[in-house]
Amino acid sequence: MRKKMPVSEIMTKNVITLSTSDDLVTAEERFKKYRIRHIPVVEGKEVVGMLSYTDLLRISFADAVVDSGEPTDSVIYDLFNISQIMVSDVVSVTSKTPIKDVAQFLAGKEFHALPVVDEGKLVGIVTTTDLINYLLDLY
Repeated sequence: MRKKMPVSEIMTKNVITLSTSDDLVTAEERFKKYRIRHIPVVEGKEVVGMLSYTDLLRISFADAVVDSGEPTDSVIYDLFNISQIMVSDVVSVTSKTPIKDVAQFLAGKEFHALPVVDEGKLVGIVTTTDLINYLLDLY
């Protein structure tokens, strides 16, 4: 095991993103279609936020239905936008950040994904799942 192996070795490079102009229905569709739990929110190539599936679930009621028969999610989703529920104080790492540093950082924080940004451009995302899979590969 290389102690200074960069996060670029384990990050997801083909990143699914959202923009602040997307709606929450689109966000939910992407979470489900790609079976992911974290999506960077970008304006151009700059990361302006991070949306997690948990953030979305916090404002919705998965199986509830309002009197009109319309799913509650769509009613609630009309009340909010991505900018209102995303985390906007985003911490990122570079593709050269050692995996060990990323693991230590995520272990000490309450979030489970970091965008990987080089020279202001989103180049990947690294999650706790990526770290666990990396460790499993070692064993």
